[in-house]
Amino acid sequence: MSAPSLSIVVIGLGARARTWLKVISANPDLRLAALCDPSEAARATVSAQFPDIPVVPTLAEAFAVRPDAVLLCTPPSGRAPQIEAACRAGVAILAEKPLADSLSEAAQFVRMAEDAGIALIVGLNFRYLAVTQAKRALLRDGRVGHAEFGRFLYERWRDGMQPHLNKYPLEMVHPMLWEQSVHHFDLMRFVYGTDARRVMADTFNPSWSHYKGDTNVAALFDFTNGMRLTYQGTWQGGLDRLDFDWRTDCTEGVVAQRDMFGDLQMARRAEGALAPVQLPPHEPWISDATGLLAGFVNTVRGVSAPECTGRDHLHSLAMLEACIASSARGAPVWLEEFAGLTGSAKLEKEQS
Repeated sequence: MSAPSLSIVVIGLGARARTWLKVISANPDLRLAALCDPSEAARATVSAQFPDIPVVPTLAEAFAVRPDAVLLCTPPSGRAPQIEAACRAGVAILAEKPLADSLSEAAQFVRMAEDAGIALIVGLNFRYLAVTQAKRALLRDGRVGHAEFGRFLYERWRDGMQPHLNKYPLEMVHPMLWEQSVHHFDLMRFVYGTDARRVMADTFNPSWSHYKGDTNVAALFDFTNGMRLTYQGTWQGGLDRLDFDWRTDCTEGVVAQRDMFGDLQMARRAEGALAPVQLPPHEPWISDATGLLAGFVNTVRGVSAPECTGRDHLHSLAMLEACIASSARGAPVWLEEFAGLTGSAKLEKEQS
């Protein structure tokens, strides 16, 4: 006999919610219990799509349906009332990344959820891309040896004025870091199976940018397992396209990803040329969100250990904060500086 479906409330009905509503509707283990947004226009749009679901303006009305879980598709700033309401109600939380717009506030949310005894999962859907899973497995099975250095390039013209995009990043101080690089830093940690140890970074904004804050990030990371990686990311590239190239050089060869959603290649050193790695079929934005949501359901039901936890997410947010600090100081920053917030033991510095 199958388990009964879980009821879920979606809070925030903007651009990102559109994908989530599609994925939730296709999941037989979930039932939409209510939709919530203070915007009358947003509620009207969703009401037309889901005429049988309560669409309400306040958190009190949303939690009055006594859901099993809540999905936060809201901007990272101002989430405290939503997290607090979920903790009071004892409701599992799936929150869009980043969990908060500062490491310190995110750490408070994590402690609140842990004290309430509820799951707090962050929507890091790129972990569930077929290419991510394949790359992680490849780097762990020894086919190309041990990863030692790499480069991660993400160059994009992101027109933040487009109607299908959320508008709050236009006013953020570090939109590239907090809205995009947070995914990249999480992928580095997930694929390489390690945490950052030290970073030297520079952030800036080109003259033509229509964003208020820095849209360019250049960084050199050292990781605790000895891995080193050069990172270049921008939302205001000179061409209206996305260029993606993530290469990892290993003791016995190379692994390269040339597309955000696929194009994985590998070669052992003696082979001299990269060959494609076969990947299963994948629908961008949908397959990865589906995998993340399935994991969240299993967490709520106690079927499997939680993935993408708020506690783990703090280590990626510490990388963001370290980049900001390094750029401001013009000097390298050790991640041990943030150990009090991440809850990790202090990292040992290399002996010179």
